[in-house]
Amino acid sequence: MGKLSEIRSRVGEEIDKICKTIEEKNHKLEGVLTNTRYSDPRKYPDNELAELVSHFNSPRLRNADLEKEDIFGDAYEYLLEQFADATKKKGGEFFTPRVVNLLVNLVRPKAGMKICDPTCGSGGMLIISRRYVEKHRGNPRDLVLDGQESNYGNLAMCKMNMVLHGIVDFNIQYGDTLAKPQLVEGGKLKTYDRVLANFPFSMDWDNKGADKDPYGRYKFGVSPAKDKADFAYIQHMYAQLNEKGQAAIICSQGVLFRGNIEQKIRKGFVEQDAIEAIIALPEKLFFGTGIPACILILNKSKPKARKGKIIFIYGAKDYREGKNRNTLRDDDITKIAKAFESYKDIDRYCHVAGLEELKENEYNLNVPRYVDISEPEEEIDIQDTINELKKLDKERLKLESEVWQDLKELKFKV
Repeated sequence: MGKLSEIRSRVGEEIDKICKTIEEKNHKLEGVLTNTRYSDPRKYPDNELAELVSHFNSPRLRNADLEKEDIFGDAYEYLLEQFADATKKKGGEFFTPRVVNLLVNLVRPKAGMKICDPTCGSGGMLIISRRYVEKHRGNPRDLVLDGQESNYGNLAMCKMNMVLHGIVDFNIQYGDTLAKPQLVEGGKLKTYDRVLANFPFSMDWDNKGADKDPYGRYKFGVSPAKDKADFAYIQHMYAQLNEKGQAAIICSQGVLFRGNIEQKIRKGFVEQDAIEAIIALPEKLFFGTGIPACILILNKSKPKARKGKIIFIYGAKDYREGKNRNTLRDDDITKIAKAFESYKDIDRYCHVAGLEELKENEYNLNVPRYVDISEPEEEIDIQDTINELKKLDKERLKLESEVWQDLKELKFKV
């Protein structure tokens, strides 16, 4: 009894030791678990920690006792989603919702590819990319998975998420992607086959010296420092693509139509023939924000049939409505992916625009400029309308005659 009491009085210390041991056995988690000190009784009372340990000790949680090998990864992902929903964090800061599946289905990563998310948050883009390769019978271990994250708490959650999903080979770096890119080799940015990202919308950034950026990222122009880091992130991701690389980036729709320097940057992307698709998404898809976003598909090696063109897809009407947040259904994801794959006009849904049309619109890339999203007017049968007018006219004449007759009977002079 004394031994149990002694252990209960220093649960926090024991947990700290266990965390240190886990990190020593798995260097990918270095600094993740020991970043929190459970031996601090002001934050983590021993009696509460003992109850928590007892709770998790009640079921058997060995791999052999579980139906699914990576069920811990799924459980962790679920907790991240619940946490993001409860705290109303900005879209993607802790967990990016099912729209990640759409991005991955659009760019279709394959075994042997190098994949990067330079604002990786909790790592959903990388995990689902790996899952896609595995589902399509590719070797998921034959992938390079790199990421960078500026929030240390998010970085820790990302690493833990990767490990719990059974991913051993990954490279997640800490630091500000714009100010101090860490995915660098030989003084140059590392390049990738696929870049997928949901960067923080409309953030401030330090653009001093960006015109002399050592990595040559801002070739189309330097975006404003105040609330306009969007095109800094987008150009960074474009610079991360290899000669055959493709990027799928979630953006605020403001990047499609804002003026001044951002218009100049858009013009640069269009004239470089770097944009393959723009997809308008429904509102309220992301935690903590109701604003509608879009997906920007960049491609450094467009197929010949797509050169000089951009497909605009209006996917904003297709979703399942929720109380706090809307979600994309499987059918919605499939519909968008098929439209992108076919790359053809579909009435009131998507349109393939050429360079001249883009110039005529002064490089405004707002999707409703290219896709007619107005409700179709009801067709009118002219002959039926004429017949109805004749019928109404006859009824009018009949009523008029009856009124005159009534007036005569009442001795009025008519």
